[in-house]
Amino acid sequence: MSVISSPSAALTGAGESRLHPAWVALGAASVIFHLGLIFYGLTPALVSRPIHMALALPWILILMARTPFERGSGWLLTLLGVAACGYIAFNEEALANQYGFIDTHFQMALGVFLIGLALEAARRAIGWPLPTVALCAILYGVLGTHIPGQFGHPGMPMQSFIGSLTISEGGLWGSLTGVSVGVVAIFVIFGAVLNAGEAGRGFMNMAGVVAGRLTGGAAKVSVISSALMGSISGSASANVASTGAITIPSMVRLGYPRSLAGGVEAVASSGGQIMPPLMGAGAFVMVELTGTPYTQIMAAAMLPAILYFATVWVGINAYATRHDLKPMAEEDRPSVREVLITSLFFAVPFVILLERIFLGGYTPQYAASLAVFAGLALLFFDVTLSFSLRGFASRLAEALVTAGRQVAVIGAIIICASLVIGVLSLTGLGVKITSGILSLSNEMLWPALLLTALACLILGMEVPTTAAYVICVSVAGPALIALGLEPLLAHLFVFWFALLSTITPPVCGGVFIAAGMVGENWLKVAMKAMALGIGLYIIPLAMVANPDIIRLAFDPFGAVFDAAKITVGLAGISYGVIARRALWLRVTLIVVGALIIFLL
Repeated sequence: MSVISSPSAALTGAGESRLHPAWVALGAASVIFHLGLIFYGLTPALVSRPIHMALALPWILILMARTPFERGSGWLLTLLGVAACGYIAFNEEALANQYGFIDTHFQMALGVFLIGLALEAARRAIGWPLPTVALCAILYGVLGTHIPGQFGHPGMPMQSFIGSLTISEGGLWGSLTGVSVGVVAIFVIFGAVLNAGEAGRGFMNMAGVVAGRLTGGAAKVSVISSALMGSISGSASANVASTGAITIPSMVRLGYPRSLAGGVEAVASSGGQIMPPLMGAGAFVMVELTGTPYTQIMAAAMLPAILYFATVWVGINAYATRHDLKPMAEEDRPSVREVLITSLFFAVPFVILLERIFLGGYTPQYAASLAVFAGLALLFFDVTLSFSLRGFASRLAEALVTAGRQVAVIGAIIICASLVIGVLSLTGLGVKITSGILSLSNEMLWPALLLTALACLILGMEVPTTAAYVICVSVAGPALIALGLEPLLAHLFVFWFALLSTITPPVCGGVFIAAGMVGENWLKVAMKAMALGIGLYIIPLAMVANPDIIRLAFDPFGAVFDAAKITVGLAGISYGVIARRALWLRVTLIVVGALIIFLL
């Protein structure tokens, strides 16, 4: 999930030093509100979702302001925005009885303001692209009656159009925003609490023990630690900035080419968004859009994610045929005692999370809430297991500020994307685009897949992964399903291709950050990342050709068989692309690997 103009700034540290008591208090309010919703019970959507937006506004409009003008206007917009959201929440019962129809000039002005505020909050959080897409969708809703042919629409009264987007359980306050409020926020808080403690060091230490002694050990430590960190952060940019601060210097010290060091970290960190349980919020959005239980989505996503990291691992071995990729230095590898102690900081909360979901039968958000309390208890201790109230206060403040800011950024993204979904629903544009895809592909699955992949790549270049996935699957998903793809597979296909832009030029946020950290030309880093991350381009297509791979929960044997077959094929392709061998052998490896994946 990319964020602001430098994709990591909001999630990784802009303002990290600003642990002002006011921001700590606001972070505490956000954490208490979102956790409280889990334990309090049912809260009307037109109460919880506007409050969610109101809590997000100060972080986006004030803390993340870049200029004095943005800060001054941010205060004004925040005060007006909190008042507008408060109006929706306090008048929830009356507004619900209006069924999305505005009946006063004040409500019309309020609705227009809320739409503009959502666009501006998203612009300040992540830049222009997503708000531009949302604005174009709104303009289509207003002016589409003047478009001739099938892409026009009959139109509707402005009172109904604006009202459906702003005073009913659609548009700004639709089901996607509900996912942000009730599920994504809880897992973001969970990740912030773990990262404020010693879980990150635990991930790095475990990776060091598992892979540090191997050829290319420093790079493989990056792969494992990024997979573990990504499973809770869900952000490629945040992953690069956090784990990369340790793994990139380690690789450079051992003589790895700088472009390779940056490429390894960029491609390993990108995998965090496809690694359960969080998947960059994608898993929870899939629950809402497909109606598939969360545990089934985790099971479906698990083997493809492991395949991705296995392909990166094979790619590192292939690069070892070209460079002397040394193991980690002995002094850089942790002791067994240190590994055991630091592993507790992530193992205890994770065990509680998974036990409550799979054995206790609780919802993911309730299980995550219990795991949050376990993580908070662990903040009392450091890596030596020394109890410290002062250390707890410092770590808690960091967790509250990080959680508040991350919940706000993700909320701004999802609320803005919800406007697009609302317009698609109100105007029928999604159905028309679906018909266009079917027509262009001549109603054949593979051409439709390639068209969808291209659309995901283009949109994902400027829009955060989750937002790109939501928009693309809303317009292309029905076409793929109509051509015979099962719904969950269609959603996973779109989600994977929405992630391509993290390592694919010209806009590749993860690569830019890694290149800056390693001091190398970004294009060289991108080329290494694309070669290592070749699984990101192939695995979604392989899932379509071998659909049993996502049926781990129902057909474990078939899923593992397909995974093994794809692994062999990807290994051949990766070696063919990267290894320094005769050209004929490399071509043969690529061709045979493709045949194994798609025809065997």
